[in-house]
Amino acid sequence: MSTDARLAEQRRYYAERAPEYDDWWYRRGHYALDAETEARWWADVAEVEEALRAFAPRGDVLELAAGTGIWTRKLVDLADRVVALDANAEPLAFNTPAAEHVQADVFDWHPAERFDLCFFSFWLSHVPESRFDEFWSLVRRALKPGGRVFLLEGTIGDRAPAGEDEMRSLADGLEFLIIKRYWTLAELEERVGRLGFRLSLHESTNGVFLYGGGS
Repeated sequence: MSTDARLAEQRRYYAERAPEYDDWWYRRGHYALDAETEARWWADVAEVEEALRAFAPRGDVLELAAGTGIWTRKLVDLADRVVALDANAEPLAFNTPAAEHVQADVFDWHPAERFDLCFFSFWLSHVPESRFDEFWSLVRRALKPGGRVFLLEGTIGDRAPAGEDEMRSLADGLEFLIIKRYWTLAELEERVGRLGFRLSLHESTNGVFLYGGGS
C-alpha cells in the first residue's frame, strides 16, 4: 500500500473512531484498565498536564491533529487564542467551541498566519518517514520567530517497532491499517535536532508518555 493510501486509511480510521476516542483516553468501556494500570495512567497524565502549564503556552497557539479536543480544552485555559486543526469533521464536532476550528489535512495545509506555539499530541507517531521533514517544515512556517513546540506521544514500552504499519480495530471490530512509529526520547531529540529544533523531552514517571518542548 502506498504512503498516500495508508494516510487516507488513517484519516478514515480517526473519522470512524471519533465517537469512542474519548473512551480510550478516559479508559471507559472497551478501553478500561485494571485499577493499578489506570492509576499509573492518570498519575502520568497529571505529570504532563503540569509540565504543559509550566511551559506556559501563551499568545496564539496552533494545535495540529486536534481531534476531539482533549488537549484543546487545556490549551484554551492557558493561551490567549487556540486554532485547532484536524483533517476530519467528525472529531472536530466533539472539540470545544472555545477554539477556532480548521478542517484541513496537515500535509495539504498552508498556514496563512504565524503562531507563538505549535502543539500536537499522539500525532508525530502517525507521520511517515517520507513526510517527516516536510511536517517539520510546516511547523517552522507556522511559527513566529522565537516560536515554540510542545508535543506528547506514547512510549515504546514493551512494543518492538517493526516498520511503520500497525493494524488498529474499533470497538465494533472494524479494522484499519495505519501508520505508527514508536520513538525513544533520544532518537526523537536527535532526529528533530537535525532539522534545527531543540526539544527537551522527558519520559513520564510510570513510562506511559514521552513529552516536552522547545524552540
